[in-house]
Amino acid sequence: MKKISRIFNITVALFFAAIVSSRCFAQSPSESASKANNSVNRYMDLMTGVFDFVQRNYVDEVDPEILYKGALKGMLESLNDPYSLYLDTSTFRSLSDTTKGEFGGVGLSISKPFESTPEKPAYVEVASPVEDTPGFRAGIQAGDLIISANGTDTSTITMDEVLDILRGPVGETVDLVIRRGKNLEFPVTLTRAIIEVPTVKYDTIISGSQKTGFLRIIEFTPQTGERVQQALDFFQKEKISSLIIDLRNNPGGLITSVVEVADKFIDKGPIVSTKSRLAFENSVYSAHPQKTTFKGKMPVIVLINKGSASASEILAGALKDNHLAYLVGQRTYGKGSVQQVIPLSGTEGIKLTMARYYTPSDTNIDKIGIPPDREILFPSLSEEGEKQYANLIKEDEIEKYVEAHGEMQETQIAEYAETLKQKYPEIDEKLLRKLVRNEANRKKTSPIYDLDYDIQLAEALNIIKNENFNELVKNTRTLKELQEDSMQEKVALKGE
Repeated sequence: MKKISRIFNITVALFFAAIVSSRCFAQSPSESASKANNSVNRYMDLMTGVFDFVQRNYVDEVDPEILYKGALKGMLESLNDPYSLYLDTSTFRSLSDTTKGEFGGVGLSISKPFESTPEKPAYVEVASPVEDTPGFRAGIQAGDLIISANGTDTSTITMDEVLDILRGPVGETVDLVIRRGKNLEFPVTLTRAIIEVPTVKYDTIISGSQKTGFLRIIEFTPQTGERVQQALDFFQKEKISSLIIDLRNNPGGLITSVVEVADKFIDKGPIVSTKSRLAFENSVYSAHPQKTTFKGKMPVIVLINKGSASASEILAGALKDNHLAYLVGQRTYGKGSVQQVIPLSGTEGIKLTMARYYTPSDTNIDKIGIPPDREILFPSLSEEGEKQYANLIKEDEIEKYVEAHGEMQETQIAEYAETLKQKYPEIDEKLLRKLVRNEANRKKTSPIYDLDYDIQLAEALNIIKNENFNELVKNTRTLKELQEDSMQEKVALKGE
């Protein structure tokens, strides 16, 4: 025991000697004295010493790049911020590909907690599926958990490793196990494809003499402002009398892009502000009357859900706080922070949260989200319905039927859904029609809207047709007022 203790003491002495040596060679005694009370420099010196000691003394030879990357990952993970992370070569490339508008994969925008516990494993969560991609067509939804990817438990691997599985050679398959809610689990096999990042889709919904513009903003890219203007020009020619902006499953994008879009609807005042401890990160993005191109005094409804995040929340919040739109659907994701990508070289970088954004009523919605003015939720499955849904997906019944019957029209889709309803009585028939329709459209561009299944869109159209829209919007609460109301309710409850 004495010998072991002696060896341990010698090792510790060598370790601290290495650190001291590193500090002495790095700076002169006068510099060292002047910075003695500077904790930043002290910790930097310690890190340098540890790096040097490990590389020189670890039992096996270590590539310094491994230590460097590990240190960066650990540093950023210690912030406990899922949006601040080290971008290795593959992730940095993927981010670059996404920004350019095209990459290979399955079309799922995902997030992953850093901490994993037995009570709450760090499974991958789907933030939103990218429209017209393998993940979207397979019916994967925002909020679904990917608990297994190609046989690997996703709670046991890093985000980079998950991305390496999801992305890869086009045409190869990826086997996922999806968990929806508490109990519903089912396998999904996706075939990787070239993923083109879409930004805007639009069309006119005609009901009798009424024309409603339907504008779906899928993501905010450098091209979004131009594409939105093309849609508004189209709607002007169509002489629409109302507008629906669909931000569901929109994961966000560039703050400059969403400001450009919001400026088309808002003619004065702040659109969004960013606040940081760094003065140069504090900005107020304001509307300009000359940039306002949507000037029609008509009802505007915004559709939102839990897949609406970041930049899409900026647009929804700006329109709501200015009483320009009525929000229908489900509470949004709640990402109220702004990140910057800082390249460290041509092949790697870091993504760091630099500021938080605030809506025109000076409200941050981070981890809170934006509630709809009218909540409309899709019906949830019963326990038996979840089992039936899992069996339906597992057996590939719809895929086999559609493949055997070629091109299917709406009447055939409805007839087959009726047949499925007899076998799976706990699954809503509208959902069955949508699943069949998705499969029938797998090799085609998806319809821009679905009046059969989409109850949130149906409610928006109902509001436009049958309710006093101006009164509805006038009586909505700003996000600041809603948060103040919530705080007062909490204080009142504590008082009781």
